[in-house]
Amino acid sequence: MNWGTKIVMGMFAFIIFIIAMVIYMFHIHGRDALIEENYYEKGINYNVEYDARQNVLQDDAKPQITITNTQLVIKLKDSAEYELVLMRASNSDDDVKMNGNTTGTSNLILVDRAKMAKGMWFINLSWHNNSGKKYLFKNNITL
Repeated sequence: MNWGTKIVMGMFAFIIFIIAMVIYMFHIHGRDALIEENYYEKGINYNVEYDARQNVLQDDAKPQITITNTQLVIKLKDSAEYELVLMRASNSDDDVKMNGNTTGTSNLILVDRAKMAKGMWFINLSWHNNSGKKYLFKNNITL
């Protein structure tokens, strides 16, 4: 085998490597949790989000989060209707979305941890109480 054949084989291997990387990157792109679907709409409604976050501070309504081996327990100050989104930065297929009403007299939100991977999660909890006042809490948790 002469040097010309080795150069052509090397170029062919490099082209196959580049094609494989492009296919891999397109496959990963769809599961990226760092990209917002409705980026501009969220920007327009930022004042509503800001007011809801300020309500948490003014009313001292920050939720208490307890992590056990089997579940994630979130305790709210008052009974409320909530929307909970737990996002995993590494894979959006793992995201958990829940909505409903708090349970019991302790105003709890219970999330089963059985299928949740260990690591860092972004928590986005929005709720409104019986008077209709809106609240928003965003934070990072580590399971």
